[in-house]
Amino acid sequence: MPEAAVLIDPVPTMDAEAEVVHPVEIDMVHRTRPEDAFPRNWVRLGHDRFSVGAVLPHDHPFFAPVGDDRHDPLLVAEAMRQAAMLAFHAGYGIPLGYQFLMSGLDYVCHQEHLTVGGAPTEIDVEVFCSDLKWRGGLPAQGRVGWAVHRDGRLAATGMGETRFSTPKAYRRMRGEAPAEGISIPETAPVSPVLAGRARAEDVVLSETGRDGVWELRVDTRHPTLFQRPNDHVPGMLLLEAARQAAWLAAGPAGIVPVEARTRFHRYSEFGSPCWIGAVVLPETAEDTVTVQVTGHQDGEAVFSTILSGPRADG
Repeated sequence: MPEAAVLIDPVPTMDAEAEVVHPVEIDMVHRTRPEDAFPRNWVRLGHDRFSVGAVLPHDHPFFAPVGDDRHDPLLVAEAMRQAAMLAFHAGYGIPLGYQFLMSGLDYVCHQEHLTVGGAPTEIDVEVFCSDLKWRGGLPAQGRVGWAVHRDGRLAATGMGETRFSTPKAYRRMRGEAPAEGISIPETAPVSPVLAGRARAEDVVLSETGRDGVWELRVDTRHPTLFQRPNDHVPGMLLLEAARQAAWLAAGPAGIVPVEARTRFHRYSEFGSPCWIGAVVLPETAEDTVTVQVTGHQDGEAVFSTILSGPRADG
């Protein structure tokens, strides 16, 4: 089980610093479409601890329910990620335009507390910041933890590592990479039903003719995966590629990735093939499937993740 399951104290503790509940503007969570921005308000619980009120939509076209009646674990992970960006922007004053560079993201979802009803699900996302290193009065890097509660029940936990970069420093780091990349796939998507998807436009893998290996399919026209101009492939697209590769590797019964441990090693660039490989690992529990997924581009590792969870068909 990922470390996030044991490193977070899931019990909310309000202290004297909690005063004002603040509304959220969507640019604080790096979204441009309201339907893809999940935090609604935030309050400071302590110097490095925040509570973010958020919603999980019951009818999101991309983050659709899994198994017909449970919220998508990747929707929960995205809500946690947005809550962290909100905490660092609003709580620590990191200016809009700074780059968030997440090198690791672990999560554990408790699906029994993530049932889908006929309306959006209200959740409370506690954000815990630690090991902060400062530069110029602002955090330069640190660790972030999450505890997601629904109706007072622990629904998910997570842990991540992130760095922050000024626009000028980021452009120096990126060198000759264009500020905005455009990618329109020329290859056909894998059959949606085989990848655990209902719509072809949401499939991010193409066949390669090799067992257990697919080519990443990047379409910058996708309204959810590409909200703003980007100079590299977003991490959420890589997580979705990992989920689809795990489903393909697991076979027709699929997988609901209720646990994941992901490390991002470098950016995936536009214009060069990124190969996604998946291997089913020996099962440690009768009702669980575990898949290791890796991404490589130009001979270098892009990311690695281990996804674990029940078969999608129950």
